Amino acid sequence: TKSPQWMVEQSRRVARESGLEMRTRDHRALAREGFGGLIGVGQGSARPPRLVELTYRPDHRRSSALPHVVLVGKGITFDTGGISIKPPAAMTAMKTDMAGAGAVLAVLGALRALDVQVRVTGLLALAENMPSGGAQRPGDVLTQYGGTTVEVLNTDAEGRLVLADALAYAVSRLRPDTVVDLATLTGAVGIALGRRDAGLFATDERLAARLVAAAAASGERVWRLPLVEDYRPALDSSVADLANIAVRPAPGAGAVLAGLFLREFVGQVPWAHLDIAGTGRSEVDDHEISRGGTGFGVRLLLSWLESGRLR
Repeated sequence: TKSPQWMVEQSRRVARESGLEMRTRDHRALAREGFGGLIGVGQGSARPPRLVELTYRPDHRRSSALPHVVLVGKGITFDTGGISIKPPAAMTAMKTDMAGAGAVLAVLGALRALDVQVRVTGLLALAENMPSGGAQRPGDVLTQYGGTTVEVLNTDAEGRLVLADALAYAVSRLRPDTVVDLATLTGAVGIALGRRDAGLFATDERLAARLVAAAAASGERVWRLPLVEDYRPALDSSVADLANIAVRPAPGAGAVLAGLFLREFVGQVPWAHLDIAGTGRSEVDDHEISRGGTGFGVRLLLSWLESGRLR
């Protein structure tokens, strides 16, 4: 099992080999700048959280005029569930709970070799979710980047907390034209779609269509799921702006609710969310997929970016 700092070191190697700019925020910088989701999730671990920012600029004199895409990856390097601890059988595969961040890193590392004519920033939201005397507790309220407060009803719904920080930062500071995140986010998506199709949520019809086309071209299948407005009130908290899971009575639809939670942090920027909890790891060798981490999302996103048809 690796750590947030190990992911930083891998990112530094990829950045050096692929001509990327890189910035890393350690836990002190994260606390100083208000990344409350990353701090909250990571505070129970002896291995503190990190946020890696990788920037790809094409070899083009006017690259600043090209479209700017931000890719955000969930990077929970190990997920015990925290105080809301998982049963042992559900914990053994959690070293691949950083699959979203791993896929984003792999995409950034391939862009220059493919001469992709799009500016791309990758954000890796890295933390280890552990129980300890210092861990966040169910009922705690944290403040995400940008000021939105969240009541943590379940510490095992941690991926959306680190993603929310990165999404809010991307929208407010990086001025993207499009944002896409990848995350092994919910068990619910695997129940709905199985192990070969990722759940796709989007606020923009053209972006959704482009990603569906890229999925078909790359062989990494997606199925679009709805952001059901009727379910949004289930995330209302009596003590904060949002709750990180549905308050009672819950409507079910865990993958949809997670998408609705993330949507609160993207403003008006066209955004898509790929829930790869079912596809990001495999228990068996299956055609082109080997047992373990699958790298799902790398081919899909490279196909989309290389096409230049982003929306």
